[in-house]
Amino acid sequence: ILNYTVTFPPASSYTTMSVIGNAAVLVSASRRISQLKAPELLTVNLAVTDIGMALSMYPLSIASAFNHAWLGGDATCLYYGVMGMLFSVTSIMTLAVMGMIRYLVTGTPPKTGVKFQRPTIRLLISGIWLYAVLWAVLPLVGWGSYGPEPFGLACSVDWTGYGESLNHSTFILVLSVLCTFLPCLLILFTYFGIAWKLHRAYKSIQTQDFQYGNIEKKITLMAVMISVGFLIAWTPYVVVSYWSMHHARTQHLMSPFITLLPCLFAKSSTAYNPFIYFLFQCSARREQIGCCCNVHTNFTFVKIMTKCISMDIIDCVFHNICVNVYPFL
Repeated sequence: ILNYTVTFPPASSYTTMSVIGNAAVLVSASRRISQLKAPELLTVNLAVTDIGMALSMYPLSIASAFNHAWLGGDATCLYYGVMGMLFSVTSIMTLAVMGMIRYLVTGTPPKTGVKFQRPTIRLLISGIWLYAVLWAVLPLVGWGSYGPEPFGLACSVDWTGYGESLNHSTFILVLSVLCTFLPCLLILFTYFGIAWKLHRAYKSIQTQDFQYGNIEKKITLMAVMISVGFLIAWTPYVVVSYWSMHHARTQHLMSPFITLLPCLFAKSSTAYNPFIYFLFQCSARREQIGCCCNVHTNFTFVKIMTKCISMDIIDCVFHNICVNVYPFL
C-alpha cells in the first residue's frame, strides 16, 4: 500500500451530505411505502447504494487522510475495493434500468400500455445486486485484482495490471464494456429517447388549449441533469483510470491532486442525487394546484386533483391532466 496521502476536507462533506440526503429519501419513501409505485423502488435502491457507499467506504478514506497513510494495509484495501465495486456497479445498473423502464412506458396508454408491477421491479433489483456481487467477487477468485489508487486514499480495480497479463487485461476490458460503456450508452439513449418522445407529444397538442411547454422543459431538464450529472461525476475517474492502464510506469509522476480529484468527483454523485430528486418533487407539489385544465365545477376539480396525485409527469404530457414530477425519472 502506498504510504502517502493527501488530506482533503471535502471528503467528509460528501459523506455528511450523502448520508443526510439519502436518509431523507429513504425516510420519505418509508412514510408512503404503500403509495409507492413500482418503479419508485428503483429510487429507493439507488438511495440504498449511495448511503451504503458513504457509510462503508468514505470513513476509511477520511481516516486514512488524517493519518497520512492508508489504514489497515492490504486487508482493508481489499475490503474497500469489494465495497466500491459492489455499490458502483449496483448504482450504474440501477440508473440504466431506471432509464430503460421510463423509456418503455413513456407515451404508452395507461390501461393497455407497458406496465411494471412490484414483483417485476423486485426481480430486476435482485438481478442488479446479483450482477454487482458477481463482479465484486471475481477479483477475489483470481480474475483481475484490487489494488491501491495512486493517491493512497482508496483502493479499486488494479488498472495498472492491464497489459501485464492476459488475466488482468481481459478482466479490465470485459468490466469496462459490461459495467461502464454499455450502461452509459443505455442511459444516454433512453433519456434522449424520452426527450424526443415528449417533444413529439408536445408538438401534437400544440393546437389545443393546454400549456405544456413548462412540463416538457422540466421533464427534459431532469433527464439531462441525471444523465449529464452522472457522466460528469464518473468521466474524469474513467479517464484517469484508463490513462493509468497505459502509463503504469509513469503514473507516480502525476500530482496526487490530479489523481485525487476524479475520485472525489465520482463519489460526489452519492451526495447530489437526493437533492435532484427533492428539487423536482417539491417543484411538482407547488404546481399541482394550478396544473389541472378545463375545471368547470368544484366537484370536477376535486376529481381531477385526485387523479393528479396518482399520476406522474410523463402521463400528464400524454393524457392532459396534471403535473406531478416523480423523483425517479
